[in-house]
Amino acid sequence: MIPRYLVDVELSQLPVIDKDVIVIGAGIAGLFTAIKASEHNSVLMITKKSLLDSNTRYAQGGIAAVISDEDSPAYHRQDTLIAGAGLCAHDAVDVLVHEGPEGVADLIQMGTQFDQEDGTYALTKEGAHSQRRILHANGDATGYEIVRALSEKIKDHDNIESWDDHFVIDLITHEGECCGALVQKPDGGRVYVRGKATVLCSGGAGQLYRYTTNPDVATGDGIAMAYRAGANIRDVEFIQFHPTALCYPGAPRFLISEAVRGEGAVLRNIKGERFMERYHEQLELAPRDVVARAIVSEMEITKSTFVYIDITHESADLVRRRFPTIYEFCLNYGLDLTTDWIPVAPAAHYMMGGVKTDLNGETNIKRLFACGEVSSTGVHGANRLASNSLSEAIVFGRRIVHRINNLEPLCKDVPSTLESPVRMASSIQAVVEKRLKLQKIMVRYSGLRRDGNGLSKGLDELKRQLPIFQTLLTKREQYEFANLLTCALLTTQAALTREESRGAHYRDDFPERDDLLWRKHTVLHREHGVTEERIDDV
Repeated sequence: MIPRYLVDVELSQLPVIDKDVIVIGAGIAGLFTAIKASEHNSVLMITKKSLLDSNTRYAQGGIAAVISDEDSPAYHRQDTLIAGAGLCAHDAVDVLVHEGPEGVADLIQMGTQFDQEDGTYALTKEGAHSQRRILHANGDATGYEIVRALSEKIKDHDNIESWDDHFVIDLITHEGECCGALVQKPDGGRVYVRGKATVLCSGGAGQLYRYTTNPDVATGDGIAMAYRAGANIRDVEFIQFHPTALCYPGAPRFLISEAVRGEGAVLRNIKGERFMERYHEQLELAPRDVVARAIVSEMEITKSTFVYIDITHESADLVRRRFPTIYEFCLNYGLDLTTDWIPVAPAAHYMMGGVKTDLNGETNIKRLFACGEVSSTGVHGANRLASNSLSEAIVFGRRIVHRINNLEPLCKDVPSTLESPVRMASSIQAVVEKRLKLQKIMVRYSGLRRDGNGLSKGLDELKRQLPIFQTLLTKREQYEFANLLTCALLTTQAALTREESRGAHYRDDFPERDDLLWRKHTVLHREHGVTEERIDDV
């Protein structure tokens, strides 16, 4: 059993910091929400590394919103619903497609500089989009530009205090409300931060897998701490593997943006054969799950560890101008995007599920909100449409702030001692070894392709690591491993429960989509276990 809290502590003995709004994590969700909330509230931003370290920083393709006169919310809605494979919440998608342009306007007002052509915003097209609606910055560095603009605004803001290198261990709750968070400082000391609203913006859990496009901070902390606090965790079996991450000796799994295929790149197996016509009518611009599984199939057929992405037939000037970051990164490893086929393979990229929220970003725990990849708003369904993630963060960030502005001040006391089991000394085995073993289990049994026997075996192996929760944890890497183990257990249990294939969840033993039995969400709760949530027909 996963305990309510990771550590023993007497809250009454800790220093107390009071703020109106506590934002846990950075990225576009945390930065944007903090700025909007600061208009009427005192805000504390807590990051375990820095304002610049998040998945957003590495987002290349762009942000999806209806900007062009040739586009419409109806088209964006349809594309999102198709990609979501029957599990999208229609009301959440409607919110996204109608309020997205206002959120983009906010980003521009906050200093984000999107690329322009002839005085209008340049728009590109990505996989499963029917229209050009992707705004981008500096060619392929959209996320970095957004983080740059928002972090600069935060540094100059009197109403926002920012704590770098601080780790949020747990959420503090009392009588169904979130009262704040227990935070560990860089020197190992702890502090209780109290606020009328707490917003999880802690990102995803790409570090569940050995190969991921995510930075090392993506350890599922928000999902795990929300689960321990009693929040509903929904649809975490749906983990998106990006089809095209660089696969080259000595290089990290660097993302080769979907926009490269949007601008005409094709996929070839190691024999040089273009193969996507055998898998989907949209070829290289098919939904990500289709492309990722097609690549794995070709790798198996040709007994290779990669395929190629080829954009050498396009103008070299266009490639350098449109993808300067990717071009320069590949060049550092002796690969020229304009003349070479680039070796790629799928890598863990994005978690569609997360902490379940309503349309105002609030969870089943009052005063606890979730925004961005950590959340499950219902927008992404079983498979996220490319570039909808940045849009979701700003749209629901705006809604969260509106809800927070209408909250009454926090007035409840909390118990002085956090309930916890008797804890023993830490295991001799190094945490880095435990983490690597967990990642290997997830790749083997709960990865891009799954089956019941493998998932059951993986779950059993993961459960052998449960004693970590009965040990004395004091360091960031120990907390991160406990959070990764929690997310691994939840993901594997949800994947074992869903006996069908849908979106990013593929079961070899149940290869067909089953709308009659499985057009529903899987919901996990610490005390209630696994439950199901039917989807009402619209």
